[in-house]
Amino acid sequence: MVEETGEKSGSESVGTVIVAGLANLAIAVAKLVAGLISGSSAMLSEAMHSAADTVTEVLLFVAVRRADHPADSRHPFGHGMAGFFWALMAAFATLIGGAGFSITHGLHEISHGEELADLRISYVVLAVSFVIEGISFLKALSQVRGEARRLRVSPQRYVAKTSDTALKAVLFEDAAALVGLLIAAGGLLAYQLTGSSLWDGVASVVIGLLLLGVALNLIRTNVSLLIGQAAPLRMEQEIRAELLAQPEVDAVVELLTMMLGPSEVLVAARVDFADDTTGAALERAADQVERRLGERFPSISQVFLDPTPGRSAQGRRMVGDDADRDA
Repeated sequence: MVEETGEKSGSESVGTVIVAGLANLAIAVAKLVAGLISGSSAMLSEAMHSAADTVTEVLLFVAVRRADHPADSRHPFGHGMAGFFWALMAAFATLIGGAGFSITHGLHEISHGEELADLRISYVVLAVSFVIEGISFLKALSQVRGEARRLRVSPQRYVAKTSDTALKAVLFEDAAALVGLLIAAGGLLAYQLTGSSLWDGVASVVIGLLLLGVALNLIRTNVSLLIGQAAPLRMEQEIRAELLAQPEVDAVVELLTMMLGPSEVLVAARVDFADDTTGAALERAADQVERRLGERFPSISQVFLDPTPGRSAQGRRMVGDDADRDA
């Protein structure tokens, strides 16, 4: 899904990222203190999870700001791809810092075992963290719902198709954080009930696997965008319909689209114009098409039309050439 209100969406994403970053920084410090006092691997994993999320939010902030840079002579199509690159780096931060630490530290506790101290402070920190993470998650969810309403799609479809990977990352990581807090609390409770630190280690590993899944999903999304992902099929269909609605257009021979940034789309089309279209009329038609596409989809920043004979015209031309050669 491509945002039709790119500038507004970008500013909202900056606010969402800042809220998430400040929340994660405060939570990371609190979890670290609780983890060191209690000796809980799950708490230390959660501290590393929040620290990794803080680094992620910094990189996502860079992603949003870099993507907003205007086009210049060296980058005529803008800097939108830079947003995808820095969002990819943020996903790697989650993979290495969050998932890697949680899994390895949890496996160490499972194999060696540890004695946990007073866990009351850990429960307090988990409860406070849940509230703070919940506020950040609701901020991201509110933006998702608002964008989905504007585009007249479901929030689930918007999240699946959006090119605003910064917003998607915040939403996914906040959701993973809320689930991770519940898992950590479950590991501590199981330790208290059984006296075995095995459960605390298992909780740490599960948190790591959860972060691994989120990171791999975000990496796949950003890699696809970096190598030139097309606009969603629904948008391509509507672009094709807009082209065919032009009286001078007989057919759309080929339509190509590419995501240039979180809210920028390039459109290139081979168009079969009516045979009686003069040069001046063709120029006016091309200008009209570009204007209508820009009004319908403000996210379309570049439009290239290539007058191309349709298959029937090409067939007639080939028959004529063959006849000329036979003569």
